[in-house]
Amino acid sequence: MNVVKRKFEELGRSNIQHGFNNIIGAIDCTHIKINRPRGISHSEIYRNRKGYFSINVQAIVGPNMEIFDIVTRWPGSSHDNRIFRNSQAYARFLSGNLQGVLVGDSGYPSLPFLLTSLITPVTRAENQYNYVQIRTRNIVERFFGVWKNKFSCLQLGLRSKLTNTSNIIVACTVLHNIGIQSGDAYDDGDNDHISEVPERPNNETSSTAGLAYRQSIIARFN
Repeated sequence: MNVVKRKFEELGRSNIQHGFNNIIGAIDCTHIKINRPRGISHSEIYRNRKGYFSINVQAIVGPNMEIFDIVTRWPGSSHDNRIFRNSQAYARFLSGNLQGVLVGDSGYPSLPFLLTSLITPVTRAENQYNYVQIRTRNIVERFFGVWKNKFSCLQLGLRSKLTNTSNIIVACTVLHNIGIQSGDAYDDGDNDHISEVPERPNNETSSTAGLAYRQSIIARFN
């Protein structure tokens, strides 16, 4: 875990800014296109905000694009924040079984264990915080691009039965991690790549402690 934290700190560091410490993962969701589910009366819940049917897949990744946690059971209309709050990872953070902090985009709420970006930074410190936060969390955005390029079925869409779709996504996850552990190099050629537009902001679900924690990090850039 100490190695993971050090590598995440290096991701956010630049020649003019220091990185965040205590980061143990970057979180985000991505949509995997599917055919319209048949045989169920509520198939429309799989239609996402872009108009096509999908599974909204949550991933928590490490600094080397390894996948630490994945959730593959939510329909495309589900909000990223709802998926996170119903995940085992969220429960483990609340219980204290996971020690550290995640980084995520503005679609997530600010929590004591989740640092999110500011939607409209104003001060110099806020802009510097956003700069480091984006550099740190970009690893998950880059991962999605690499992962889908590696497994074209995730890019083009899955035509399998809904009951098998989750298993296929998980299999691609396992194979990706095996590749990472075997020393395969994955480079998307763009360290500042942002592949998807964040979900609508969720400041209304941010906790007071989470907002205070984020403000304490921002204050370090003054």
